[in-house]
Amino acid sequence: MSKKWLLGLSLALSVFVITACSNGDEEAKDDKEESKTQEEAQGDGEGAEQPEMPKPDLEDIPEVVAEVNGEEISKEEFETTYQAQFQQMAMQSQMTGQELDQDQLKKQIAESMIGSELLIQEADNRGFTASEEDVNKTVDDLVKQNGLQSKKEFMAALKEQGLPEEEVMTQVETQVKVDQLIADESGDTKPTEEELKEAYDQMKTQQEQMGGEEAEVPSFEEMKPNLEEQIKMQKEGEAAQKLVEKLRKNADVTVNI
Repeated sequence: MSKKWLLGLSLALSVFVITACSNGDEEAKDDKEESKTQEEAQGDGEGAEQPEMPKPDLEDIPEVVAEVNGEEISKEEFETTYQAQFQQMAMQSQMTGQELDQDQLKKQIAESMIGSELLIQEADNRGFTASEEDVNKTVDDLVKQNGLQSKKEFMAALKEQGLPEEEVMTQVETQVKVDQLIADESGDTKPTEEELKEAYDQMKTQQEQMGGEEAEVPSFEEMKPNLEEQIKMQKEGEAAQKLVEKLRKNADVTVNI
């Protein structure tokens, strides 16, 4: 099991989401119309069969998927990350009826993992350190994010996947250092009232379009904490992506997939 499994997965997916979302606004309208057409088609044909859930194609994955400034991204590391992301994309593909392009997904995942490795290296180069307090807080956050009750339960779940506690804690330390790097790059991420209201209006419009005029939309004040966190994460993600692009220009990167 890769020493960077937790970190590689979380960072790869965050960078992947940023990349995927960069085209999202342009395609949102077309996707909505396409979904509507598909719903109408399904309604017209009773008993229509659901598309079969695709399976991950992991044939011909090289032993070394990529090399970043001398650090290898292994086949095992890539497959772990790919399978996790594939599950989400496969479900989305099944819902929309659009075929999942696994070759494209593999390239996107590889690029995301390269971005993760570049951030890890930069955090080390800048000398960021992880205090015991920060590490414990991050573990507590991971416990909550995974819907578990305690650190003990969290560690037991990871141990079943072949990750002993010592290895997990090492990964978390790296995660903390990369978080510090991204915070340093992103600066003040506190959203303005204008940004919050704009995000709320977008969310409200989307919910009304999905649920019709009768859709119940929470008030601005109710949604404010969630919107603040959402915008903060978006700003940090954009800062991370810009840093990755900058680091990539001067990096020695070989991609074998």
